Amino acid sequence: MTDAVRLVDLRETPLDVAEVLAALDDAESGGLTLFVGRVRDHDRGKGVSGLDYSAHPTALDKLREVAEKVAAEHDVQGVAAVHRVGSLAIGDIAVVVATTASHRGDAFAASRALIDTLKAEVPVWKHQRFADGSEEWVGTP
Repeated sequence: MTDAVRLVDLRETPLDVAEVLAALDDAESGGLTLFVGRVRDHDRGKGVSGLDYSAHPTALDKLREVAEKVAAEHDVQGVAAVHRVGSLAIGDIAVVVATTASHRGDAFAASRALIDTLKAEVPVWKHQRFADGSEEWVGTP
């Protein structure tokens, strides 16, 4: 890992925003952007009762690769990305990404690239359970 990539993990335990912020604490960064993705109670007009995230065995390596790519392509001091796996309830934190940079614009651009690339490339799949008893897989190949 490069010095800029400070925290990358997949976890079955609840995610802690304070841990991500602490991992990116430094004196040189003037801006820190943070995105917290939570489980919502609806999707496309249907009530969601909960969901499960599953990860391919290569998902952690791919997440690390994505973080390294964002660090290399953006003028940042720090990058962190943590994704939850397992069963989650409404309101639970599913993903936390953050970046630090000297200036806010760089931090915003890097965090946007980090979450968007993570969602597109990291093999983590969502199995949604709906209030009406139906279910669906999202993000599977």
